[in-house]
Amino acid sequence: MPTEPPPPRDGGHPPTPIRLCAVDDLPRDGAAGFVVPGEGGFPVRLLVVRRAGEVFAYRNACPHRRLPLDYDDGRFLNADGTRIVCANHGALFRIEDGLCVAGPCIGAALTAIGVEIAAAGVSVWV
Repeated sequence: MPTEPPPPRDGGHPPTPIRLCAVDDLPRDGAAGFVVPGEGGFPVRLLVVRRAGEVFAYRNACPHRRLPLDYDDGRFLNADGTRIVCANHGALFRIEDGLCVAGPCIGAALTAIGVEIAAAGVSVWV
C-alpha cells in the first residue's frame, strides 16, 4: 500500500494530498471510484479498494487499452471480491499491488497512487 507522497515536481513542492472520504465511506472489502483534479486541473479517474483493514488506490485505467476498469454501475471487483477486474477485457489484477495475473495485459500493472489514512480520512496524491 503506497503511503509516501511523491517527490516534488520540477524541483517545486510535493503535491498536496487530496482528501477523498472517510475510511468508513469506503465499502468494507469493496471498492469505489473517484474523479479528482490532476496536474493542470485535468480530471484523474481513480479506484480505491478497502480490504482487510488496508486501502489501495490506483488510476482507473487498464494497462491494456487505458480504458476505465469499472462496469457502468461502478463495480471494480470480481464476484468473490478477490481481484480487480477490467470490465472491457476481463483482465484480473491483484488488489495488493495491481499486477495483472490473467487477461490480455498479464504481467503489466495498474498505476498505483500514493494513499494516506489519517483522522481526516483517506487522501491521495496524484
